[in-house]
Amino acid sequence: MRTRISGTGVAFPKRAVSNAELSKRLGLSKEEIVKLTGIHTRYWVGEGETAATLAVNAAKSALEAAACPIDQIDLIIVSTTSPNMFFPSTACLVQRDLSARPIPAFDINASCTGFLYALSLGNNAIQTGSASHVLIISTEVKSPFLDLDDPSTSILFGDGAGAVVLSPGQEGIRTIRLFSDGSRHQLIQLPAGGSRQPATHDSLHQGLHTMKMEGKVLFRMAVKKMESALTSLSEECALPLSDIDFFIFHQANLRILEALLKRKKIPMNKTEITIPRFGNTSSSSLPVALDSAVRQGRLKSGDKLVLCAFGGGMTWGIALLDW
Repeated sequence: MRTRISGTGVAFPKRAVSNAELSKRLGLSKEEIVKLTGIHTRYWVGEGETAATLAVNAAKSALEAAACPIDQIDLIIVSTTSPNMFFPSTACLVQRDLSARPIPAFDINASCTGFLYALSLGNNAIQTGSASHVLIISTEVKSPFLDLDDPSTSILFGDGAGAVVLSPGQEGIRTIRLFSDGSRHQLIQLPAGGSRQPATHDSLHQGLHTMKMEGKVLFRMAVKKMESALTSLSEECALPLSDIDFFIFHQANLRILEALLKRKKIPMNKTEITIPRFGNTSSSSLPVALDSAVRQGRLKSGDKLVLCAFGGGMTWGIALLDW
């Protein structure tokens, strides 16, 4: 018995932010933003919209798709780098708002690789028998932490949530491999706000509560680490990449995806591209792209599916599933 994804769902804020809206402030044309990132629109939260509200809506959609009542869920794991607050966890707020039983619910933070980390934990829970059905949610609200005068981040990130329900099945997860390298933590970070550097007037004045990113280095590392993960997976499973039916990658930047696909000779029609519509939604991007592929009927029963991501920390990971 394996662990299968029995349902997927997504949720986005109401406000769509176009390149035209950002270009006025940044001095970049709409065409230049597309050339740099491949992004045309992204969604940012407004009043009353939070990581928790997006998570709840994505969860409801996934539960409906899985035909799984909330009282059958035995564990809730939320991946987020932008929780509603430091504590209590966003997962506890989701558990409350879904009217779930008093089951375990907790957050994890593995940046853009967080969905794969959560997927691994959910898989372990089912395989060890501690849970029959697991709700995994990635929810990210990065817009409040963007310096709108910094084009390296403000044009990239969008808000959104993606969720999956995990259940026992004859097909499903074959393997998940996770990695990290904390020596590269400075490549993308939110410097202040934690116990190392609590919020002060000075930290606010210095802009240390907005995201900082070394874009060019991060670009190269993302391609390198995901390429390495693909090669290792292929060798470990004795499975040529050409035999894999479908790939879903973290939607960080369209140019990263294009470089990776070219280097590994993966055809564009074997992957799902959602970044033009939603931007980089951090750990939510994998389940968002997965939901898009599922609802378009692009994944068929028995397909060999690879999920691969790279994120801050640094973290990266890869999973192989039989759909």
